Amino acid sequence: MSSDAGIRGRRVVGMGWLWMVCFFHLATSLEEILLDTTGETSEIGWTTHPSDGWDEVSVLDDKKRLIRTFEVCNVAEPGQNNWLRTHFIERRGAHRAHVRLRFSVRDCASMRTVASSCKETFTLYYHQSEADVASQELPEWHEGPWTKVDTIAADESFSQDSGACMSLVAVQVFFYKCPAVVKGFASFPETFAGGERTSLVETPGMCVPNAEETSTTGFSGVRLHCNGEGEWMVAIGRCTCKAGYQPADDERACQACPLGFFKISVGDDPCHPCPPHSHTLLPGSRECVCQNRYYRSASDNSDAPCTGIPSAPRDLSYEIVGSTVLLTWRLPRDLGGRKDVFFNVVCKVCPAGSSGPCVRCGDSVQFEPRQVGLTESRVQVSNLLARVQYTFEIQAVNLVTELSSEAPHYATINVSTSQSVPSAVPMMHQVSRTTNSITLSWPQPDQPNGIILDYQLRYFDKAEDEDNSFTLTSETNMATISNLSPGKIYAFQVRARTAVGYGPYSGKMYFQTLMGGERSEMVQDRLPLIVGSALGGLAFLVIAAIAILAIIFKSKRRETPYTDRLQQYIGARGFDYGDVLGCPSTAGLGVKYYIDPSTYEDPNEAIREFAKEIDVSFIKIEEVIGSGEFGEVCFGHLKHPGKREYTVAIKTLKSGYTDEQRREFLSEASIMGQFEHPNVIHLEGVVTKSRPVMIVTEFMENGSLDSFLRQKEGQFSVLQLVGMLRGIAAGMRYLSDMNYVHRDLAARNILVNGNLVCKVSDFGLSRFLEDDASNPTYTGALGCKIPVRWTAPEAVQYRKFTSSSDVWSYGIVMWEVMSYGERPYWDMSNQDVINAIDQDYRLPPPPDCPTVLHLLMLDCWQKERVQRPKFEQIVSALDKIIRKPSALKATGTGSSRPSQPLLSNCPPDFPSLSNAHEWLDAIKMGRYKENFDQAGLITFDVISRMTLEDIQRIGITLVGHQKKILNSIQLMRVHLNQLEPVEV
Repeated sequence: MSSDAGIRGRRVVGMGWLWMVCFFHLATSLEEILLDTTGETSEIGWTTHPSDGWDEVSVLDDKKRLIRTFEVCNVAEPGQNNWLRTHFIERRGAHRAHVRLRFSVRDCASMRTVASSCKETFTLYYHQSEADVASQELPEWHEGPWTKVDTIAADESFSQDSGACMSLVAVQVFFYKCPAVVKGFASFPETFAGGERTSLVETPGMCVPNAEETSTTGFSGVRLHCNGEGEWMVAIGRCTCKAGYQPADDERACQACPLGFFKISVGDDPCHPCPPHSHTLLPGSRECVCQNRYYRSASDNSDAPCTGIPSAPRDLSYEIVGSTVLLTWRLPRDLGGRKDVFFNVVCKVCPAGSSGPCVRCGDSVQFEPRQVGLTESRVQVSNLLARVQYTFEIQAVNLVTELSSEAPHYATINVSTSQSVPSAVPMMHQVSRTTNSITLSWPQPDQPNGIILDYQLRYFDKAEDEDNSFTLTSETNMATISNLSPGKIYAFQVRARTAVGYGPYSGKMYFQTLMGGERSEMVQDRLPLIVGSALGGLAFLVIAAIAILAIIFKSKRRETPYTDRLQQYIGARGFDYGDVLGCPSTAGLGVKYYIDPSTYEDPNEAIREFAKEIDVSFIKIEEVIGSGEFGEVCFGHLKHPGKREYTVAIKTLKSGYTDEQRREFLSEASIMGQFEHPNVIHLEGVVTKSRPVMIVTEFMENGSLDSFLRQKEGQFSVLQLVGMLRGIAAGMRYLSDMNYVHRDLAARNILVNGNLVCKVSDFGLSRFLEDDASNPTYTGALGCKIPVRWTAPEAVQYRKFTSSSDVWSYGIVMWEVMSYGERPYWDMSNQDVINAIDQDYRLPPPPDCPTVLHLLMLDCWQKERVQRPKFEQIVSALDKIIRKPSALKATGTGSSRPSQPLLSNCPPDFPSLSNAHEWLDAIKMGRYKENFDQAGLITFDVISRMTLEDIQRIGITLVGHQKKILNSIQLMRVHLNQLEPVEV
């Protein structure tokens, strides 16, 4: 044996074999045989000493098989040693060898005559050597060069009359090794046991094909340990099947998932059948792809079933009361396999007696609870015109509709509104007052629903019971109320009457007569106004009267502090093609201007005029939900006598305020009280006659838009986000139409209610725009704080704020919404933002942002403010997207624009245009008359067939002009009935 080999003896009992019992098994151990005489039948030839000692003989075993044995029975001489030496045994890499002996021993008691020299044991020795150098003399025949293993005795002995005293039947020399094994999807090679019984030999493994290592211990590598008995134990790490493969052959192999099955992740799970409406293309698939016309939304897991778009809503019906329509329907028969079904409402107007196409309803039409993203199967549509044919489409959509190339399925119904009473008069304005009279004016109702015959004015002393009211009738939209008491506050309401009857009263407005001794406040030379009001139904005379008034008021500004603040109105509102497209009407729309509270010498008068005083006993504050610049913001309830209680938000002015702080605090209410729009925060009123001073507004359950989106990240469809953006744009269009600039438009200043309706709020930075210039601006004081990340470059650099700068801010809001409340420009400093914008850097599209929306953002971020779209164009663009959400499917940063223009200019009045020159003048492109003449483009029929390439071919190279002309040509085709209406 080699020098580092070890030999251990195994005791044998009688003639039996003793097997070692293992305490832990991963696999049956293997024995590598080094020497085995068990099956020998020919001469073994081991060396003996002395020569007359051991004899090698052939005998029959108990099964009558011939075996070779060694026998010895020299008992005549005392103290003798009989040695038997094996041949040289190669170690073959073993670290520890074992010897197994089979022998028999004769009972010495049966040999009484030689008891002194009889032995019943023998001793096992071994000697290590690097080569076979043994001879008859070496190693020597005594214990010196040998190492003792053990003295071996049988547990039992037997008697016999003759034969050997000791017989060595068989000898085995072997070592243990752990067999090659595949366990836990890892293969381990054959490994020899260690040199000690307690030793563990670590063996690295290799994952089987299509398996990979998974460790929960923090250590890398897959390992097993081979103990001293050739048994695998102590596994470290393991392998597991890859995605697309499942366990097979008792964790010895990983088998590819068959067709129609998939496995989404690494692990020991089996493959699963594909979910409904999906399939696999190859074996070993990690997921199942959707079948044609089935999809998964961005919020669906990859192992979720594929779903389709819902079918059309069923049983669409309506109830109509005057100018209000209640639409109801049933769920679609096929929900597409999803539960997240929503409904969108499309409203179209079909002009009576006209063969022209139906067009989208204007913004005056209101939808309750909302127009897009309805979760209930009902909607109330109000502010409709009387005796007008409407078509309503109820679209059924879900979270995969925007992924489908199919248009949403919808149910349609035609509704003809009946003649109705006029809508409420929106507001009243004090023209003048004396100690015993007040002169008021008011606009015509937004929906007269017929010819206004007269107005009824109701009024009463605010300190007395409302039942003690008085009424008077006026045939114009102005009246003087006489026989009033000096210094008293009176409540006024007005309603209009048509042939159908009276409309509802307006909300109460409070005005106070002068105290005794105060100078009368009158508007002198008011005859033109009275004449104009009396002829309110005759549009041309009204327009003329208003023009005369404008001249008179400009020439007599010194006469009264009310003159500059008089709100002006133009006569009856009629149906117009531009109106239904959301553009300025050519039939005469009411024009109302915002009045800056700072123009009042007495700020309290602005509060009285624009904000309703609320009795503090009607208010119940529940809890503080935040803090503002001037005090706390609370949640509470408002309960007017005889009316239901409802939730409100309450801003309080902290104690110890100065007069200036009170003025600034209430100025926001003076601003807010002038607005009435579903997408602008509504002022309920103020509390100024008790402490603390309060501003009460409608309560918006979901708070500010930026924090709301951050909390709900990824939970809305793109179409729902577009619906939010549309609401914000509609509110800003309303404010812009009132010549009002917000200056601080940002997602943090947009509030969201429980129905996901977004409303513009926070008017602290806003200012009034004088209407004496074609592009009004406000020049703020240098050094004033402005929100740089949301502010247009000209406003940052020159403090020039316009509705166009609000459009820039709106583009940032779009980016905030599509990024779920991400901070614009991330962690860049304000100066870095300014420098980047000056170098034409613009925010990239947020993740998964549709290209069409990012292009609209870039339009809002045009460096030249005159090139930015108007809010009315933005609203039209978003309406178009909502109508055809397939435009939202394209994402990325590509610069190509959609073939259908988003921002359409308002159409010229084609019936009044006779040639191409007049048309070019109408769209302010008269500079290209010669280009059209030289190309022979004279008639509308020829022009309407022009493409973008044609426009470029005749020498129009400016992209903005190309788009403007192409948009107008599209609308010209609509007028000429050459294609379907452009959906703006």
